[in-house]
Amino acid sequence: LAGDWSEWLYRALVLLVIACPCALVISTPVSIVAALASAARQGILIKGGIYIETPAHLNAIAFDKTGTLTRGEPLVTGVYPFNGHSEAELLSRAAALEARSNHPLAKAILQYTENQGVSVASADNVTVLPGKGITGLFNGTDYWLGSRRYLLERSQEIPEISAKAIALEQSGQTVIAIGSERHICGLIAVADQPRDQIESILQSLRQTGIEHLAMLTGDNRVTANNIAAQIGIDEVHAELLPADKVEIVGQMVGKYRQVAMIGDGVNDAPALGRANLGIAMGVLGSDAAIEIADIALMGDDLSKLPWLIAHSKRTLAIIRQNIVFALTIKAAFAVLAFAGLATLWEAIAADMGASLLVVANGLRLLHPGKDFSK
Repeated sequence: LAGDWSEWLYRALVLLVIACPCALVISTPVSIVAALASAARQGILIKGGIYIETPAHLNAIAFDKTGTLTRGEPLVTGVYPFNGHSEAELLSRAAALEARSNHPLAKAILQYTENQGVSVASADNVTVLPGKGITGLFNGTDYWLGSRRYLLERSQEIPEISAKAIALEQSGQTVIAIGSERHICGLIAVADQPRDQIESILQSLRQTGIEHLAMLTGDNRVTANNIAAQIGIDEVHAELLPADKVEIVGQMVGKYRQVAMIGDGVNDAPALGRANLGIAMGVLGSDAAIEIADIALMGDDLSKLPWLIAHSKRTLAIIRQNIVFALTIKAAFAVLAFAGLATLWEAIAADMGASLLVVANGLRLLHPGKDFSK
């Protein structure tokens, strides 16, 4: 430690310059901003820096079925009136109840009704029963429309209708019942198809490290199992209410620690909030689902999910690289400064160089990286 005070003062100034934490402070924000910008270019809206980190740690994903794993473009495959009602009467009542709904099944009924030339008028006093169905007043009579589960809850099912509903469900169709306080008016069968390339997308998710894939749906169990068998889902939970989805997601969080929920409907919103990461379908998604979700897929393109997970892991890797770069350069020049081997200009160059290095490394995230959609 020999030397006069001016020499040690100079070394102290060199140490003070090199100790400036600019590179360390900027190493994370520049990477996060670049990662968010790159995701936006891919049609993925991420609502904050913390949510770009979460996908890297996911162990399980829960999917809604309709509009998420399936195309969300169901078609009416059959109309089956009972108790003296006509097909036109059945369609007009169903369309009246569904006139203001944005659910994919409602859109299918409305489109089919229009194609059949049946006029559509909105019902009054419409009440949505989440996960069950809908009720309303039409032409002075209270009608209800809902799933077969809701039909059973109302204790209005009769053997003839039960047999028809079971046969339709076993063929992979979704059954919607319409009735009044007096009796069941009839059934409408609707079918949806799995999304294109969904099997390869799920396989890509497994390759990124996802251990478990589950389906959560309010649809009947037979239809849900048929879809799951086609696309390779590990676990199926069917005939669920919104509260049931929240409970199951909570169980998955307890078992797998880091869980994402992906959905599009109002019924999915509570489960999206319960998961570690909520992902909404941006086009088909309801306002409630998009609002509560942490991430929105603006193009409803599930092939972006494997890319998102890989992008998240890449982001964390580059953040770690930046921190190591900054600390290594600072530590090396601190030792040189203490030994009197570094000049003030070298310290300035090292400080600015470290800052530029971490910025340049972080900007690598603007490049999208591997494309999992091909």
